[in-house]
Amino acid sequence: MKRITALSLGLLASSFIATSAVAAPETYIIDNSHTFPRFEYTHMGFSNQVHRFNTTSGKVVLDRAAKTGSIDVLIDAKSVDTGSTVFNGHIQGDGFFDTANFPTITFKSDSLKFEGDKLISVDGIMTMKGISKPLTLTVTAFNCKMHPMAKKDACGANATGKLKRSEFNAGKYAPAVSDDVTVTLSIEAVKE
Repeated sequence: MKRITALSLGLLASSFIATSAVAAPETYIIDNSHTFPRFEYTHMGFSNQVHRFNTTSGKVVLDRAAKTGSIDVLIDAKSVDTGSTVFNGHIQGDGFFDTANFPTITFKSDSLKFEGDKLISVDGIMTMKGISKPLTLTVTAFNCKMHPMAKKDACGANATGKLKRSEFNAGKYAPAVSDDVTVTLSIEAVKE
């Protein structure tokens, strides 16, 4: 009887350890070749302009069982891509991104909100030009699965939020060029 009890306790402990390992936080490294933050604004009432950043790094930590995690994104502001070399230089000036003095933009969060297994929003802090402001991103797509090429677990998400660029000392030409900016963060990250 003592052997059966000891064996049962051993199996129970093994099961607990295995379950704990599955529920542990997992770290995913942002895939720069598939992560392109975008921003959109209205240009003098004529059209909506959409631009992106070409260089992004960072990590995502997820504990899907506990429905918790964190996001740490670093955007190279000098990698802004408007489709025009001339305008790329213009938008890096001090009235906008001022990349000579502030070469990076960050978004950090440790407040992920889930509805069941689905990530629905992220509350974080956006820092641009040395100014930090809260930013809530609504998650429009979220998926984690085995990456068919990397042969590792991977997660991807699309999330959008709105900010006022003047709050980041980047309000040149507002309101003709809209102060309201839609930010879209499209991320793919592969498990470390």
